Amino acid sequence: MRFELVRPIKEDIELIFNWRNDPETRANSYHSEEKVWEKFYPEFLSEKFRFPDLPPIFACQESERVAFLSFDPCEDFAFEGDGKRRRCCTVSINVAPKFRGHGIGSALLTEIQPWIKQQGYDAIYGEVKKVNHTSQKAFLRAGYKPLKGHLKWVDSREQVESLYFLADLVPLGEKVDPVYIVAEAGSNWRMGNYKRDLAMAKRLIEIAADAKADAVKFQVFRPETLYVENAGSSSYLKESGIEEPMSALFSDLVMSYEMVAELYATCQQMKIAFMATPFSKEDFAAVDPFVSHHKIASYELNHPHLLALAAHSKKPLFLSTGASTEEEIAWAVKTFYAEGGEELTLLQCTASYPATPASMNLRILPWLKHRFQVKVGLSDHSEDPYCAPVSAVALGATVIEKHFTLDKRLPGPDHAFAVTPVELKQLVTSVRMAEQMAGGYIKEVDPSEFELRQFARRGIQAISSIPQEGTFREGENIAILRPGRQTLGLHPKFLPEIEGKRATHAIAPGQGIQFGDYA
Repeated sequence: MRFELVRPIKEDIELIFNWRNDPETRANSYHSEEKVWEKFYPEFLSEKFRFPDLPPIFACQESERVAFLSFDPCEDFAFEGDGKRRRCCTVSINVAPKFRGHGIGSALLTEIQPWIKQQGYDAIYGEVKKVNHTSQKAFLRAGYKPLKGHLKWVDSREQVESLYFLADLVPLGEKVDPVYIVAEAGSNWRMGNYKRDLAMAKRLIEIAADAKADAVKFQVFRPETLYVENAGSSSYLKESGIEEPMSALFSDLVMSYEMVAELYATCQQMKIAFMATPFSKEDFAAVDPFVSHHKIASYELNHPHLLALAAHSKKPLFLSTGASTEEEIAWAVKTFYAEGGEELTLLQCTASYPATPASMNLRILPWLKHRFQVKVGLSDHSEDPYCAPVSAVALGATVIEKHFTLDKRLPGPDHAFAVTPVELKQLVTSVRMAEQMAGGYIKEVDPSEFELRQFARRGIQAISSIPQEGTFREGENIAILRPGRQTLGLHPKFLPEIEGKRATHAIAPGQGIQFGDYA
């Protein structure tokens, strides 16, 4: 079985139209009336292509189309408690008439699951009429769990009993990990001699812990394993007032391997995770015993030895993607997994210090996530303390990395664009608030809105006493009003249907008009 996208063209939609008008299909559908092409075609175009990550698809055997599948985002009906609110969708299948009775429906409900998970969804729901025993059996054979049914209004005159079925792609109630915030010390610990370096590094750890960051990160390298000996000086750094050759600059920023162990011990005392970015095999060996997560910098993304070492460690890897092309990122991801890597987060990064707002390209985060099927985050080099991290969280970032310093006026390449201790603390607070605000994946009524929704949302309300057999007339005995503490009436869209009808019983002033109140 293979899948192909339904194209928004007459040829594809006409085939679905013919299947949909098959008598057996209509009998098992919520709307059993025969479809009319002039109405079906525009409705299909407007409704079935609304969600780019859930396009309608054909299932094919060899060269023949055997079924049509469509999807819609939905709420997580089985959600309970304070676990992860999952991203869910419904699935609907229409098997071509001549292929029914061969188990195709249940096979498709199973085979579609990896693709739905790849599209970023955590669970699949099926909703079928209680009288549709064929579809119920297909869901059960595919391993979907039956859930409690409910009554569903098909139109204003008919209610149909429905059943739900559920396939869990991600465990129900799984706890969602909070955004992992890395306070990047960079080279901002360097003060000129070992004693002062150590004191500053420990002070930075204290600041990061006080801000409630998850980790504090340093960089561990040897100049001889970075640049060639005669690399010269960077024009980019000259603009920042740093004219030293690269070898001299990096020689001055070397952290001893002995200091790594001491800083790890300090982090343990401060109850914050220690991290250090390595730049060679030797650096990796020095930091690996002390970290729970590895980080590889943007300009090391093409370093096969570092990628292999990170993969062999079996620890989660944060991989920055600054100044990289899609092809280069794809190679790095493939290399990491080929070497046995298990958990990868790609960090959007603009490798410019500071990065201008226009260069941040935060909209790439959802693309990175779907293109490489990994978690994503942001390594932020912009000067604004909060805007990029909060925006990134709203776009799906699960990791935020930001440089910080004790004082922006200190000498060195990383101080000027780093955040201050006060700003770091506010950054963490802002990210945590953004997490709370993120919510779910579909528009639904929040519980906090329920009371006012019933009180202030307009409905069709009686404005005078209406006797049994009385005729409904807008402006005379009914109007579109907010009900307050009276019962909320039907949506105003039903007004043309109610107008001129007779009441089936007496209705008091203020009462909301309901289905069944009119003949």
